[in-house]
Amino acid sequence: MDRSIKSKLGIGVIGTGPMGMHHLKGIRVHPRLELKAVCDINIESACAAAKEYGISSYYSDYRELIARSDIDLVIIATPDHFHSEQTIAALREGKHVLCEKPMALTLDECRAMIAESERTGKKLMIGQISRYAPSFVLVKKLIEEGYIGEMFFVESEYAHDYSELAGVGNWRKDPIILRQPFLGGGCHSVDLLRWIAGDPYEVAAYSNRKVLKDWPVDDCTIAIMRFPNDVIGKVLVSVGCKRNYTMRSVFYGDKGTIIADNTSSYITVYKESIAGEKSLFEGVQQQTVGMQIPVEPNHHNAFGEINDFVNIILNDLPVQTDGRQGAATVAACLAAVESAAKGEKVVVNYDF
Repeated sequence: MDRSIKSKLGIGVIGTGPMGMHHLKGIRVHPRLELKAVCDINIESACAAAKEYGISSYYSDYRELIARSDIDLVIIATPDHFHSEQTIAALREGKHVLCEKPMALTLDECRAMIAESERTGKKLMIGQISRYAPSFVLVKKLIEEGYIGEMFFVESEYAHDYSELAGVGNWRKDPIILRQPFLGGGCHSVDLLRWIAGDPYEVAAYSNRKVLKDWPVDDCTIAIMRFPNDVIGKVLVSVGCKRNYTMRSVFYGDKGTIIADNTSSYITVYKESIAGEKSLFEGVQQQTVGMQIPVEPNHHNAFGEINDFVNIILNDLPVQTDGRQGAATVAACLAAVESAAKGEKVVVNYDF
C-alpha cells in the first residue's frame, strides 16, 4: 500500500531510557502513528514500557523489531555508540529512521549512515531537539525578520551535571567508548548556533577536568567559533557544573539582543529603541529595558519533532535535520575536541 494514503504509520522505538520515553509520550498522542513494538537491551525496561503504552510486543534485540513488516519507521534512542549500526540496519530493512543526537561518534560513521539513506531512499532524520524548543523557534524567527539587526556574536551553553548520569553500565564514562561531552551533550548548543548563524568554519577550544576527575574525558570545554558573515560565536559545555540544567543562549545584533534558554517561560529582548513609547521612556536608556516575551518551556518537544517527521514521510518532503545536517554538527563538535587536545585552532571538516 502507498504509505502516502495510509491512515496510520506503524512505529517502533529502540531504547526505552529517558529520551525513548519522551518519544513514546509524543507517539501516544499522535493521530497518524500506531506504536507496534519497543526494544531495549534491558528486557525489563522494554517490558515496562510496553505495558505502560498498552502493547504486547517488546524485544531485547533490535533486529527483531526492525524485521517486522508492520513497522514503517523507527526511533533510535540508544546510547551514542549504537546509533550508526542500528540506523544502517533499520534503513536496510526498509524503515525510515529518526535517530537521536548526536548522529554518531565519528565522521566515518556519519558518512556510512548518509550513504545508506541515499542508497535505500529511506528518510533519515537526526533528533536535534533544540530546533523544536518554542523559545529557540521564536528566536530564529525574530532574527530572520531582522528584529535585532545584523548579528555579530552568538553564544550558547550546555550546562548539565552528569555526576549521577553516567548511563546504564556507565557508558558515558567508559574509556573504550570515550564519549566526548562536547559532542554527546554539547551538540545541542552547537546545532542551535549552526541553525541560526550557519556552519562555523574555524574553532579554537580549551578544556579541563576539575569536577568529574574519575572520567576519562574533560568535563568542561569552551570553544570560540568563526561563523559566516564575520559572526563570532562561543559554546560552553560543562557536565560537572553544580547548577540546574540549562541551554542559556544569547544572540547579539547591532539593533538589539535576545537572551533565551529552553527551560524558561519567556525570552528576553533588548532593543536600541522601543518604537512608539517615547514619552514612557523619556530620559531612559531604552537599550537597558528588557522585554519578556512568553513562550512554552518545552525543552524536549518530542511531539513536535515526531510530527514533523511524520509529515515529511507522508508527503515525501525533504528532511531539514537530515544526515548531512547531523554530520555537520558532529564535524563542528569534533573540531572543538581536536582543538582542545592539540592546543591550536582547527578548520572544520565538512567532507561527507
